[in-house]
Amino acid sequence: MGMYAIKMPDIGEGIAEVELVEWRVKPGDTVKEDQILADVMTDKATVEIPSPVSGTVAALGGSPGQVMAVGAELIRLEVAGEGNLKDGDAAKAPAAIATTAVQPAAVPATAATAATSAEPGMAAATAAQALERPRSMPAPMRAPEEKPMASPAVRHRAWDLGIELQFVHGSGPAGRILHEDLDVYMASRGQPMAASPTRGRQRHGEEAIAVIGLRRKIAQKMQEAKRRIPHFSYVEEIDVTALESLRTQLNARYAPARGKLTLLPLIARAVIMALEEFPQMNARFDDDAGVVTRHAPVHLGIATQTDAGLMVPVLRHAEALGLWEFGREVVRLADAT
Repeated sequence: MGMYAIKMPDIGEGIAEVELVEWRVKPGDTVKEDQILADVMTDKATVEIPSPVSGTVAALGGSPGQVMAVGAELIRLEVAGEGNLKDGDAAKAPAAIATTAVQPAAVPATAATAATSAEPGMAAATAAQALERPRSMPAPMRAPEEKPMASPAVRHRAWDLGIELQFVHGSGPAGRILHEDLDVYMASRGQPMAASPTRGRQRHGEEAIAVIGLRRKIAQKMQEAKRRIPHFSYVEEIDVTALESLRTQLNARYAPARGKLTLLPLIARAVIMALEEFPQMNARFDDDAGVVTRHAPVHLGIATQTDAGLMVPVLRHAEALGLWEFGREVVRLADAT
């Protein structure tokens, strides 16, 4: 029996380090040749690392969330016959890298003692408060995980009025909350709902969650974008009745042969036309060189919810695509993401 050390492979040109995202094996597992050992992430992709040999996992060289250099020892296997480590090296286990995950903070003993030693009178008062809450807090119109549908303007107005949209009935299409629904809610409640005066029990402790893998990349990109790109918000409500009428006519005529046309390709076409009129919006600023580069092609990013999280596949040269071509390309990219 011998020891075989598997090093972090060179995944691509110019890549010096990768992030260890997930282990597929643990110490003591039997591994076959070409079996996936771990998932690692570069700046561009998540890559599976296979085993070049069969054996038994002896030690892991890192923890999820750890950034490892190319060439560092990833994992060590016990193999039949000779391994690739000498006796002296085999006796040394790979340097274990401390995990970045932080255990949840323990609840202070004083808080636990206080909770368990509460007097019966306090429990009765708490129960009485709980019975009083339904009288001051209306029942939600939807499940907690169900996000209310409303336009940005409606959300902004609800925020100003102190109204929680979770409690507002939506009369618009598919339950969308309209300005009229806010008026009805205000009339029925009399005033914007104020915070309940009932005090809750104090909670203690905290939980620290390590941000690794895709979530870390998203956080890094968002921080970079926040630092380098001016951010602003603009809200405009647009009547798309005529556009919906056009879409209905196009579907009635061409859907049997070309497929159903959604609203997204029409909105994308409007964006493309706007960029032709305002080319400064399709540009990149190089702050080091002090140069603004205007781009002739239009590459549109389409936000897509996937099992791996929110991704933004890019539609290259969207200006050259027809409406149905655009729709088919969006579906293809979403399936491939």
